[in-house]
Amino acid sequence: MAEPGGPGPGTPETGWYVYGVGRGLSPDAVTEVRGVGGAPVGLVDEGGITAVVSPVGLAEFGEDPLRRNLESLDWLESTARAHHGVIDALAASAALVPLGLATVYRSAERVRAALRERGPEFAEALDRVGGRTEWGVKVYADPPEHAAPATGSGEAGARPGTSYLRRRQAERHAERDERVAALRAAEEIDAALRDTAVDGRRHRAQDPGLSGERGWMVLNAAYLVDDSGGARFRDSVAAEAARHPRLRVRITGPWAPYSFAVAAREGP
Repeated sequence: MAEPGGPGPGTPETGWYVYGVGRGLSPDAVTEVRGVGGAPVGLVDEGGITAVVSPVGLAEFGEDPLRRNLESLDWLESTARAHHGVIDALAASAALVPLGLATVYRSAERVRAALRERGPEFAEALDRVGGRTEWGVKVYADPPEHAAPATGSGEAGARPGTSYLRRRQAERHAERDERVAALRAAEEIDAALRDTAVDGRRHRAQDPGLSGERGWMVLNAAYLVDDSGGARFRDSVAAEAARHPRLRVRITGPWAPYSFAVAAREGP
């Protein structure tokens, strides 16, 4: 067992931040890795499962301070960047299942207790993601453009208010039909990509302001893909994009399999 800060249980002011659990991790792999707050990263082993950990101050990561910090976007961004950095540094060299952001235990012994208690769950998750990575696919659709009414059309004799209401109703119907068609196409894309993946997860559509894309997000999904099948999966995404030219298909990855990780439980 290799633990940052020595084998002792720690102090009342120190907890252990757990980034993820894995198999086949060597202490040499974490020698140069730094975690949250620049802390050294180490390993805690129990029953063939290894937790990737670093020491953190409970003044920042204790229950009450953590609740406050989770409301700070700057704090979240900094912590998430450090968390993902540790996972990315190790995921290429060993099977690794990320845990949720800010999973903290009060002592190394409680980390080991969690590994014993959840050993079968962790082992199953590691079996599922070993030799596989996550790819993200987002699909966007643009609302229809509404042309100005033609002069001399049937609306010409209608009162201005009536013409406006009819035009707005037609626009709403067109938008509804376009959205329904886009959602159906997104379902087809998702089904096709699941055929070339081991598993898939659907996520909530992001607000356009967050995604940086115009229009509607009609698919936000993650796919677990064999490392040997990455090229085939990318080809499938390209084929679906070509089959649905009115949609914009975006692919990201490969990533550590965050969407297929086990649920985090904060330690006591």
